[in-house]
Amino acid sequence: MTDVYWLEQTESDVSAEDSWLSASEMVRLNSLYVPKRRADWRLGRWTLKRAAAAYLDLPADLCTLAAAEIRTAPSGAPEVFLHDRPAGIVVSLTHRSGTAACAVASANTELGCDLEAVEPRSDTFIADFFTTAEQSLIAQAPAADRPWFTALLWSAKESALKALHAGLRLDTRWVQVHLDEIISTPLCAVESGNWHPLRVSGPDSRLFHGWWVYKGDLVRTLVAAPAPSYPIALKLAALDESHCASVPPCQENR
Repeated sequence: MTDVYWLEQTESDVSAEDSWLSASEMVRLNSLYVPKRRADWRLGRWTLKRAAAAYLDLPADLCTLAAAEIRTAPSGAPEVFLHDRPAGIVVSLTHRSGTAACAVASANTELGCDLEAVEPRSDTFIADFFTTAEQSLIAQAPAADRPWFTALLWSAKESALKALHAGLRLDTRWVQVHLDEIISTPLCAVESGNWHPLRVSGPDSRLFHGWWVYKGDLVRTLVAAPAPSYPIALKLAALDESHCASVPPCQENR
């Protein structure tokens, strides 16, 4: 198994300053004119940088965060660079409704995570994007539970497609979520904040193991290969916004 770390941040966590962004990130930010897009982008970059810095045991200051530059791979996945060199970690980012989440693991891990809001989905949506087996699972769920159950299946698909570096370029029916025990689980139990296991099978007999949790009207999922252990919450040190510490070389991954 591989250790996977998890961090969530909200817009209120993001520094009001921009000095934690690199020069190229500032260029990108200045190209965004719609306030919501700017806020979402800043939240995503902030969450990625805070997660990467905590995982690598780097100092918690704005200059360290500026040195942890987030770049976009050809696949669209985020990558972390320290002083223009790969940080040697794998990250996955998701954000929804003013909340962002980042999963972090060691190099050579296939990793994906997703947040989904619980909201009604049409029968057409379910027919177009879910496999026959998944449609059957949704149909078996109590009517009151179908919105969150559908969100869970959709989120797990999104996580697997990110791990495959395909995103929604790949037909969502190419991956199938396996949640054999969930139908009998009362909603009050799944809202406890505990992570529950899941599996997602993909093309060419690929199999991802993962976890899901439902709290506060958002479903969170993550998948990885090798199989991830129970998600580990990253602990953030208090951010020093006045002192720029020197950034040590990238440390050995845990």
